[in-house]
Amino acid sequence: MFLPLTGSAPTPDTAAAPAPRTVAIICSKGGLDEVYPALILATGARQAGIPCFIFFTFWGLDAITESKVDHLHVNLAGNPAIPLPTVLTGLPGMENLAAVMMQKRMADLDLPGARETLRMLHDLGTKLYACELAMKMFSRTEKDLIEGVDGVITVGDFYDMTPGAQIIFT
Repeated sequence: MFLPLTGSAPTPDTAAAPAPRTVAIICSKGGLDEVYPALILATGARQAGIPCFIFFTFWGLDAITESKVDHLHVNLAGNPAIPLPTVLTGLPGMENLAAVMMQKRMADLDLPGARETLRMLHDLGTKLYACELAMKMFSRTEKDLIEGVDGVITVGDFYDMTPGAQIIFT
């Protein structure tokens, strides 16, 4: 038995406005090829007017560490998508060579470097946070971080700041 429907279907005038969207990205890896997905996703969110937070944890801290941000490498070993024989990926200097090649290709496409992208994201209102536990694990302090990082917080703080957000783990 079906119960009769009461009321009327919502019309465009009476439909509730969609809930505001927020994106919370967790960047846990520090390779050039691993950091850029987080940066590209954040850039796309901000261009669409979506509030965005990035939480850098474990090796992802390298992307916001002053001494490392300009020297991110490409992880070759164990990556089945790398178009090189596995035996070559472990040779000394191969990760640096791959990073140089990737940076050249990115420059050819007019993509800014990681430092510049992070600065642009900060200027666009993206909130950038370092993981407190990872900072302690790797003996880093706030002085080690690039300008524009909004703070060092716990994972609980991050969740409290981003209720209902779409969480993306990179």
